[in-house]
Amino acid sequence: MTLLDPRRGVVATYAALAAETGVTIDGEAAAARLGPPLEEEIARWFPPERVAETAASYRELYAVHALPVSLPMPGAADAVAQVRRHGGQVVVVTAKSEPLARASLTHIGIEVDAVEGWRFAETKAEAMIEHDVTIYAGDHVGDIVGAHAAGALAVAVATGPCSADELAAAGADVVLPDLAAFGGWLSSHLLPGRLDDLAARLAGLGSVLVAFSGGADSAFLLTAAVRTLGADRVVAATASSASLPAAELAAATDFAARLGVRHLTPATNEMGREGYRANGPDRCYFCKAELTETLRPLADSLGLVHVVTGTNADDAVAGFRPGIRAAAQRGARTPLLDAGLTKAQVREASRRWGLSTWDKPAAACLASRIAYGIEVSPARLARVERAEAGLRVALAAAGLAVRNLRVRDLDGLAMVEVDADQVAALAARPDLLAALEGFDRVEVDPRGFRSGSMNELLPAVARASGEGGAGR
Repeated sequence: MTLLDPRRGVVATYAALAAETGVTIDGEAAAARLGPPLEEEIARWFPPERVAETAASYRELYAVHALPVSLPMPGAADAVAQVRRHGGQVVVVTAKSEPLARASLTHIGIEVDAVEGWRFAETKAEAMIEHDVTIYAGDHVGDIVGAHAAGALAVAVATGPCSADELAAAGADVVLPDLAAFGGWLSSHLLPGRLDDLAARLAGLGSVLVAFSGGADSAFLLTAAVRTLGADRVVAATASSASLPAAELAAATDFAARLGVRHLTPATNEMGREGYRANGPDRCYFCKAELTETLRPLADSLGLVHVVTGTNADDAVAGFRPGIRAAAQRGARTPLLDAGLTKAQVREASRRWGLSTWDKPAAACLASRIAYGIEVSPARLARVERAEAGLRVALAAAGLAVRNLRVRDLDGLAMVEVDADQVAALAARPDLLAALEGFDRVEVDPRGFRSGSMNELLPAVARASGEGGAGR
């Protein structure tokens, strides 16, 4: 993967080498030819008998003149994160010496799983095969040669010495403008295989009761289950309780009806659980325990083999999700997670399937609006629901379109979060906040909407132990 931009430092290093050796070197031209082994460039300026010695001198000078000014390529850190997000490993195979490659990565703050140096073109294939590389991203035609020799997909980024046309002509399987586009491409590239995996997993389950909140994840899972198993072996269940906004229940009912699947709304009694009412960082554990303990006997009565939830691959690594643990302990299955589907992939697949929920904003339960330590009660939940519904109406009437809206109950204070680009507009219209009744004070959070913002109030030890709630 092409992660580093050393060009400025390369020019400076060649200037230092020229001063040291007395040989005129065009550093700009050399920097424009990065990619092949250093010795090939040195051979342009020095006789064969001096190449090895001069290359060694260059590497010493590089550590002084190039490393301090080297920069990560735009999108490099995110590209690495996306590979890991999808369960992959990052292996750097480079013509640089291994010590310089490692030092360069350390300098730009990027951690990788392996580094293989002194490799170019066909010789890169050996390292790729050794590390089971299936996708290789590079910026030189030699990278394409190496990737294909290893049987890997060659993803070219047009940020190096070779143009997009040159990379395409060399046989690149994909040409991207830069690494910033890599994450989106990778997600889309992996999606078909993961959808096939999801279908196979659902088929293996036989019949399912889907814990259906009406959100993007559970709506997609419900649709996938009906597509795979048929509507006669799938039932949707939306828990009916004070923590679910009435509008969300209505939307879930409508979605299930359009899908043609049976939809049940069993009552759950989270309020009967002391841990839920206490509203500690582990509140979601008690909520999900109540849900799964309600759905399991319901599934049995319907002759359905499994209870499944819409937990996705991002949820599993997000932290602050004790609810996932509660469901797993009670035997709930997680087909989206097991197939490796991320939130972005769920939304993209939903869009391709024409589901109305593909871009639906996250809508966590009403209890997530109440600050930890403040007891959850039906009255508090109803107050938050009325406040959010009333404010949405007021905002729409004022021509302020918001996608994300939360009213956080901080006891006597209502803290309003809206999309960051609407914060100033709402702050300038205090009259709109009159829709929030029952609070002593109302403020607009200047930081805007942040999923999980309640978790920011948790002590660091609770966050590190993963004992926070969803808090969306």
